[in-house]
Amino acid sequence: MGFIGLLVIGTFVAAGSMAGGAGGGGNVGLAKGAVPASYQPLVQKWGNLCKAINPALLAAQLYQESGFNPGAKSPAKAQGIAQFIPGTWATHGIDGDGDGDRDVWDPKDAIPSAASYDCQLAKYVKDAPGDPTKNMLAAYNAGAYAVLKYGGVPPYNETQNYVKIITTLEKSFARPIGRVNPSQQAAGAISYAQRKLGTEYLWGGNGTADQNGRFDCSGLTLAAYRSVGIELPRVANDQYNAGPHPKREELLPGDLVFFSDDLGNSRAIRHVGIYVGGGYMIDAPRPGAVIRFDPVDTPDYFGATRVTEDGAKAIPGKPVEKRVERAEEKPEGPEEPAAPERGAGEEPGAGADEGRERPADGGADGGAEV
Repeated sequence: MGFIGLLVIGTFVAAGSMAGGAGGGGNVGLAKGAVPASYQPLVQKWGNLCKAINPALLAAQLYQESGFNPGAKSPAKAQGIAQFIPGTWATHGIDGDGDGDRDVWDPKDAIPSAASYDCQLAKYVKDAPGDPTKNMLAAYNAGAYAVLKYGGVPPYNETQNYVKIITTLEKSFARPIGRVNPSQQAAGAISYAQRKLGTEYLWGGNGTADQNGRFDCSGLTLAAYRSVGIELPRVANDQYNAGPHPKREELLPGDLVFFSDDLGNSRAIRHVGIYVGGGYMIDAPRPGAVIRFDPVDTPDYFGATRVTEDGAKAIPGKPVEKRVERAEEKPEGPEEPAAPERGAGEEPGAGADEGRERPADGGADGGAEV
């Protein structure tokens, strides 16, 4: 009850909340390390290309499309960090870096092209009722004609899910502009983790009976939040995207705290724990150790996430398939911009190291989905 009382004292403005809803560009910044450092200037610049998008929204879209993997491929032949199919790239790819070519595999071309294409789609559906950014995302997924036909986001489950995923993840990629709401489930997650103190670490451990109830770091945080009805992704670097990011001085019990050797790239996160207050966390630190209290303030401290139910649900396990419109549904007149196919089967974030020290055998990631 003491934790619950602490967690519910005061309600704060949600981090990354966008005035007037999603999109809007302008004064929206990116959360620390949420976008790999090599791509952050591109996303920040091109995310302000038009009013329908902003850097955090563009980052969320790239994460959903490829997990920031510039070499991503899909069975539908979607290619690169923004998952363009060749026909769409031929029409809408731009030379973003001005080097004289348009390379779908080069993020310096593909990220500007994704922003440019978003803005073109926003213009195409500008007369459709509803939120212009949601309509733009729906056009990217289902085709602009579907948005015009249905007067907004079309009634396709996969398209509605695509729009919800990206507009929810937007908050995870946005730099906080104020204190963030405390999680109502945080006390229960801490209580679960406390009951596991002294349990031996197991690389890849999920706490199952056949593993003698043992965990690795992200297995523990997953189980702790699962105990209060929130389903986190399996690997630590995806868990970072499960909500907004409080500053170090704003940490509350229940926040997830992350550690990395690359403090500019959330995809390189290799360890996670649950903050309990007073500068300490509960974590499963490494092989040969047990679940215990550890200090948070170490040189490899990356940042924190205040888990939200919507944020956790939005993290894609498998990319959302694009609905392909039938030819007979095309309007007469100017050709509708074609939306790129979704890349089926890619899962962002595979390969994060689970444990503050990688086991010597260098085997498969204990946090990988199985």
